[in-house]
Amino acid sequence: MSSGRPREAAFRAPARLSQARARLPVAVLPGILPAMPKPAPSRSRFWPRTRDGRIAVVAFVALFMLTMPPVTHTVLNRIEPTFLGLPFLYMSLLVVYVALIGVLIWAYRRGL
Repeated sequence: MSSGRPREAAFRAPARLSQARARLPVAVLPGILPAMPKPAPSRSRFWPRTRDGRIAVVAFVALFMLTMPPVTHTVLNRIEPTFLGLPFLYMSLLVVYVALIGVLIWAYRRGL
């Protein structure tokens, strides 16, 4: 029943590394052997991928720029006319902030 060789000799490691790679299955060396394609590079989640996403980002940034100092100090910085007893600056900022919230709600409903 014995072939005459010691049992350890049957499981001896190959002498060269190239022989070891030739015996390994394809799944052990992903991306190295031509049988397995390299995975596609992942795209950034910070850039919008759809047309609606780009519209939402542009609308949000444009509206948010209306709340920044160059616009608020030059165009919106007035007391007269008043609306509901509030100065023009407060009412205009309220309208812009409500529009910003509207863009966020629109984007949420679109699943962006």
